Amino acid sequence: MTIKRIFHDPIHKEIVFNSEKPEELMIMELIDTIAFQRLRRIKQLGAASLLFHGAESSRFTHSIGVFYIARKIYQRLIESKSLFCENKFVLYGAALLHDLGHGPLSHTSEAIFDHDHEQWSQNLVKDYSPINSILKNYDDELPRQIAELFGSKQLFSKPLKTLISSEIDCDRLDYLLRDSYNTGTKYGLVDLERIISGLTFSPDGNIAIKPKGVIAIEHFLVLRNLMYRTIYNHRINEISTWILEKIISTIKHNFEKKIWIDRSLYKWIFSPKNLDFDDFIKNDDITFYYHLIRWKDESFEPLSTLCKMFIDRNLLKASDISFLSKIDRLKILAFARKLCEKNNYDSEIFCGIKERSFKGFESNNALKIWDGTYQNSLEDSSALIKTLMKSEESSLIIYPKEIKSEIINKILVIKNNS
Repeated sequence: MTIKRIFHDPIHKEIVFNSEKPEELMIMELIDTIAFQRLRRIKQLGAASLLFHGAESSRFTHSIGVFYIARKIYQRLIESKSLFCENKFVLYGAALLHDLGHGPLSHTSEAIFDHDHEQWSQNLVKDYSPINSILKNYDDELPRQIAELFGSKQLFSKPLKTLISSEIDCDRLDYLLRDSYNTGTKYGLVDLERIISGLTFSPDGNIAIKPKGVIAIEHFLVLRNLMYRTIYNHRINEISTWILEKIISTIKHNFEKKIWIDRSLYKWIFSPKNLDFDDFIKNDDITFYYHLIRWKDESFEPLSTLCKMFIDRNLLKASDISFLSKIDRLKILAFARKLCEKNNYDSEIFCGIKERSFKGFESNNALKIWDGTYQNSLEDSSALIKTLMKSEESSLIIYPKEIKSEIINKILVIKNNS
């Protein structure tokens, strides 16, 4: 019996799966697994919804979108090279499962739990039976081939690595469109159709872009730059992550005070290397938020205050001190810590300097331009792209709101005297 499943996506509109196509039946079966359904409970943008109230989309929604883009690109590429059809199952599976290993609040878990989502995506594909067995029903080599795309530097297929894990891949093409839409920050839309129509194969066998697609790539990379500066690296995200890091470190250093915590989250915090698949899957945004809410009401200080700050969105404040010298930054920190103690805040927890970094576009793992005669790098063909390769570093001083005016005045005094 033919089964068709339709997902109504805000970005890509109707995404249709047809069980008559084996590769799409495989995707439908993977979507129905517990591990993939868990992604409905992982926010795509982590704590960014504290700033952008529409940022409630999930990793589930994003993963379906990445598959959709991979399928569109596949259909374009087999027009240029019919032999590329042998990669269909690997490409589709990798596109859908690439974020399977994310922890609570997505990338925030990397900071607060020392969690490697790419390694966990590999582990789940290779060794988690419900996923592994579905893949092996279609090809015994599929788990290994897909897992290699997520982290290994030993590339078994360069074109697939370009599509799944590169500077301009299916993942980024979806999340920039989706995150821009959900946050309401309409700096511009990725010209997805133009990029896909410009894809081709270069003589070295890898995927390249025709000259007609370069302007769309420029647009994509400008949008990426703006999204990092205004959303992903926004100070509210940095403050939220700071608070969550302090919550976890406070638990680690005060566990003798008998705080309530379930078995799975205990292992996430205290023995992440011994985490099994069952404990991994049990931890998601809902489980983690439930703990934060209970700790807010039932724990000791300063843990209770930290949880209250996050849950009630009564956050710490932050000021940009990137323009100050390192010595002057330390002066501000010392000043802030004295004020913290004066206002009965533990200065090691509620005050500090947070460094931020934004990596520019890296061309060593990106598309090349192929005009039918010559192959060239993107940055050598576009002055705009070359400027987008620059990385940026910045620093924030984080502190309680009660001392905000004094901190700002002190920063102005140091700035004027330097």
